[in-house]
Amino acid sequence: MSNNPQKLDDNIITATFTKTDIAATQLDHPAWKQAQVVRIDQYWSGSAAPAGRTAEAAILWSDEAISVRYRCNQTEPLIVSTKPVLDKKTIGLWDRDVCEIFLAPDPNVPERYFEFEVAPTGEWIDLAIHTMPEKRETDWEFHSGMTAAARIEKKLITMAMHIPWDHWIHKPQQGERWRVNLFRCVGSGDNRGYLTWRPTHAPEPAFHVPAAFGWLRFG
Repeated sequence: MSNNPQKLDDNIITATFTKTDIAATQLDHPAWKQAQVVRIDQYWSGSAAPAGRTAEAAILWSDEAISVRYRCNQTEPLIVSTKPVLDKKTIGLWDRDVCEIFLAPDPNVPERYFEFEVAPTGEWIDLAIHTMPEKRETDWEFHSGMTAAARIEKKLITMAMHIPWDHWIHKPQQGERWRVNLFRCVGSGDNRGYLTWRPTHAPEPAFHVPAAFGWLRFG
């Protein structure tokens, strides 16, 4: 894990531009060393999570796509599918170990955002979300063209996702700002942990709180 994590009170992540499009499978590409490191080490409530559950995230972007990589401490048994499906989205992936990013390309409408997840198995899911006070609408058929990859090592899991630009998720201009939050789910049952970059401070574990989103700046 990195020695220069982002401060907890920061609410801006800089996505680093790279001339090379970084595929999800390129978990150790040198470009990742240039990316800002973001700590995911608090529960949704704002309380500190134990070190064995914390994670780091980094974001790169190119002319073709946005890439996100997670490096996660893992000191407890994995909660994953024994028969992972990799050629299509996995509904219910959020019920197992997973890392997530919520992206709202229009900063003036943060309640309309996209949810992307990746699991230690390499499984993934992409969804379009509209959160309203009375309900949340989810487009289960949304297709971003994302790809994902993962590697499990002793006490460390590395996962990445690659999301191409399209008419839904437009290619940004340098300096453009979106709304964003990052998450990790780990464990099961009463020991289930819901970690965030920006705590939502909801009464119960909850990630779908646009008001808690921070900022993603494309540098």
